[in-house]
Amino acid sequence: MEKIAVFPGSFDPITLGHFDIIQRAVPLFDKIIVAIGQNATKNYMFSLEERKKFLIDTFEGIDKIEIDTYSGLTVDYVQEKNARFILRGLRNPADFEFEKAIAHTNRAMTHEIETVFLLTSSGKSYISSSIVRDVIRNNGDYKMFVPDAVRL
Repeated sequence: MEKIAVFPGSFDPITLGHFDIIQRAVPLFDKIIVAIGQNATKNYMFSLEERKKFLIDTFEGIDKIEIDTYSGLTVDYVQEKNARFILRGLRNPADFEFEKAIAHTNRAMTHEIETVFLLTSSGKSYISSSIVRDVIRNNGDYKMFVPDAVRL
């Protein structure tokens, strides 16, 4: 059975922290689906099309990575894709507590899906999409925090 992982997120925008997790997970799985979740109640800085293009351009040429979008419950999407793993990155203890609660909830809904956590590399653990958005909004130099595809 193929080992497929889904790495869900809003990727508004993708950061070097996201990139780090995905790149380090490539050897662990047969395929990684980077899935942009759509949340109607959230105000995004970048459109869905822009975020998808950032991801496609960032991972161009890596056959094991697929870019997709979804709405609804992540576990439903994961099952629809015949994946057995949800990939998540952890930057700090607060991330762990938040992600642990989600992983337990997902596990309660289906025992067929495992959540796999990778720690973000230490040099990137402080980077978050919300910080990057704030830097962009205030005309700061955000380029050191994002892959080349996001550089506007």
